[in-house]
Amino acid sequence: MSVCVQGNVLEELLNLLKLEKIEENIFRGQSQDLGFGNVFGGQVLGQALSAASQTVPEGRHAHSLHGYFLRAGDAAKPIVYTVDCIRDGKSFTTRRVVAVQKGRAIFSMAASFQRGEPGFDHQDGMPAVRGPEGLEPEIETARRLADHIPAGIREKILCEKPIEIRHVNPINPFQPEKRTPEKYVWFRAISPMPDDMDVHRYLLAYASDFNLVTTSLYPHGHTFWEPQMQVASLDHAMWFHRDFRLDEWLLYAMQSPSASRARGLAIGRIFTRNGQLAATVSQEGLIRHRKENS
Repeated sequence: MSVCVQGNVLEELLNLLKLEKIEENIFRGQSQDLGFGNVFGGQVLGQALSAASQTVPEGRHAHSLHGYFLRAGDAAKPIVYTVDCIRDGKSFTTRRVVAVQKGRAIFSMAASFQRGEPGFDHQDGMPAVRGPEGLEPEIETARRLADHIPAGIREKILCEKPIEIRHVNPINPFQPEKRTPEKYVWFRAISPMPDDMDVHRYLLAYASDFNLVTTSLYPHGHTFWEPQMQVASLDHAMWFHRDFRLDEWLLYAMQSPSASRARGLAIGRIFTRNGQLAATVSQEGLIRHRKENS
């Protein structure tokens, strides 16, 4: 059985996202096992954005990314990221990234970067929800429900996490109830982070894959823990609007406008504690219910 390794888990995650440069525009990243055997989609998102960010001119920062998950990744193997320098314009830079494992592409992404410039400014208002104080951390919820977690992955699930998550409107994943497809989650890194805004962006890309697509299961009274459910990210898009710090509380407001044909669409907006809209996320995922005896 896997065991928890004591240490600075946030520093380990930041090192995981930093990558090793093995050739011009080619990088290698190690993988982490969150308990499910496959690579967590957020890891590939964060590493791919990190790889692309390391090839752009100084002073340009990611403002959008569009990625497709092509195959499940093996959490026991490293991943190689190849970056194609598509365009370097006067204001914008475009990069294409392909993540390869065992000789096959498991993820592809296009990312765009922009130099800083002023412009018009407006945004949606932040939802009026309860703040993070007094909410139960997700890890404590998992520990309360530990007996329901499969024994083979329980210890990994209950390990200390680098990002603290607190649900405003929690649901018992082992006794789901039908509810409107809306979810509100506060999250932040568990300790101070460096001032490099690029680091905060690719860590936000990592964190943006938590909790999102499962919002589309809320109206149907199902969760990804059910043996009959097959849930996986298919694609992921993200837009960075304003600066933020991931070591300060952020609110992830998620909703699912549609589910059909075994796919669920979810939209997320990420706000700073003072109400600034930092990023918008969209994701479609596979939510296939395999009926018994089918």
